[in-house]
Amino acid sequence: MAAQAGKDLLLKVRDDELPNNFIAVGGFRSNSFTINGEGVDITNKDSAGFKELLDGAGVRSVTASGTGVFMDDTIFTQINTDVLAGSVKTWQVIIPGFGIYEGGFLITSVEFAGEHNGEATYTINLESSGAIVFTAAA
Repeated sequence: MAAQAGKDLLLKVRDDELPNNFIAVGGFRSNSFTINGEGVDITNKDSAGFKELLDGAGVRSVTASGTGVFMDDTIFTQINTDVLAGSVKTWQVIIPGFGIYEGGFLITSVEFAGEHNGEATYTINLESSGAIVFTAAA
């Protein structure tokens, strides 16, 4: 995989009106994506002083976040509804040149901020719920 522009890392949410359509959350200046793995410690007296983890066990999760300029995008109406309702919706995290992670995510927080002489900004945080499917880039 060649170097990629950070601006191409996208967060998209499934459109409530058109379920086969995903809408990009606009205005991002930065975003991040983390795959977490929680191991199950099975270290015992026979471990020769080294930590041992149970293969295939534990909890895996995915988190995504982004910060950007609030663009008064229609997607924020859906995001506002989803966060207030605590709805798990289908999201895509697109990593250019690598692939797409897709699955259920809960919006854990949305923050809006602004200075009197500056732009309105937002921060959104998502946490996975259930299995996440990865599709490699073609």
